[in-house]
Amino acid sequence: MGAGAGAASELLHPRSFVGAVTAPRTEAPAAASSAPRAPVPPGPAAVVPEPPPAFDRGLRSLDDPDSTWVVVNKLRPLDPIGYAPADLVDIGGDALRAEAAQAIAALQAEARAAGLDVAVQSAYRSFEYQQGLFGNATARFGVAGAELRSARPGYSEHQTGLAVDVGGGGCDIERCFGDTPEGRWVVANAHRTGFLVRYPAGSEQITGYQYEPWHLRYVGPELATEMHETGVATLEEFFGLPPAPEYAAG
Repeated sequence: MGAGAGAASELLHPRSFVGAVTAPRTEAPAAASSAPRAPVPPGPAAVVPEPPPAFDRGLRSLDDPDSTWVVVNKLRPLDPIGYAPADLVDIGGDALRAEAAQAIAALQAEARAAGLDVAVQSAYRSFEYQQGLFGNATARFGVAGAELRSARPGYSEHQTGLAVDVGGGGCDIERCFGDTPEGRWVVANAHRTGFLVRYPAGSEQITGYQYEPWHLRYVGPELATEMHETGVATLEEFFGLPPAPEYAAG
């Protein structure tokens, strides 16, 4: 074979292509990890405050005359009707039950701190004393008129030793007291020391008495505050008792 043929033969020999063409490499796929992913811990749970406990309307008696929640009206006389508190204390010429006496002193101190003078005009009245007042009112206004202004003996909050009439601002035991700075302060603040205006305006058909902004009734700070904050004006409405516009027949 001539030299030209040998050259051609060498070029066609398989070994002559080694390294001349590089085959593309195929990468093996990465093996999938079989290890489970670590769970992501949950965030802190939202703290939901517990609702305040419901006010317990059955905490104290509404019938026992020794209870600070006793409800006395034209349908609910005191029992016994001649009841007299055993813990009356002097409050400067008048008397109240010990707890109410401390509370009225606290109310007066708070009023003085506000630059006001809330003075006690009347407090505890015995069965016999109320008998005389009601008789005088009847002579002056007639029975119907007297029953709007004064309670029969045995039906008066004053007989409980928990009621007090106050005055100030130039008006004592009159409707004008409600328009004085003292009267307005009492409406807004008396609940803090446990008092409420027992015979508010517009409640005559519930309480049986005309508007008396001067007549305060001690029921304790818890009940007075609950009524103030919920906007319930009378004990009858708060406790679901029947309205008492008139005395029971007979």
